Amino acid sequence: MATKRYMPAMTTSAPPTIEQIIEDFGFLEEWEDRYRYLIELGRALAPMPAEAHNDVNKVQGCASQVWLQKTIRDEDGTRRIDFLGDSDALIVSGLVAIVIALYSGRTPAEILAVDAEAIFATLGLKDHLSQQRSNGLRSMVARIRNEAAAATL
Repeated sequence: MATKRYMPAMTTSAPPTIEQIIEDFGFLEEWEDRYRYLIELGRALAPMPAEAHNDVNKVQGCASQVWLQKTIRDEDGTRRIDFLGDSDALIVSGLVAIVIALYSGRTPAEILAVDAEAIFATLGLKDHLSQQRSNGLRSMVARIRNEAAAATL
């Protein structure tokens, strides 16, 4: 029986939502295809300004270099946090894209309520990432949760 091959097209200018990413992962049966999709997600990240690649934005605990830049905005009296991110590694850039899709544009309370581990389990990341990449992913989530907690003060 032939395996189903599907590669979601990254043709829109808007970044995919976490729901779209979950759906796309569901279409991809082979992990080789999922890794390619992760790389594609990373390449489609909104560009981060060169000056944002600094020590303040650098995520500690990642084997690869990862930067997350936050912007807090007020939208009709509701505080929301937007994130830009980047990495020097292709697959890790895709993980950054997943984290941004999961958290960016949400309120601090929404960010703190997200069960990232459950989402990552749904995507199968826990079973298919190296220990170093898993640790880096947890470091990104911890950084964002700390930013959200600080924004509630």
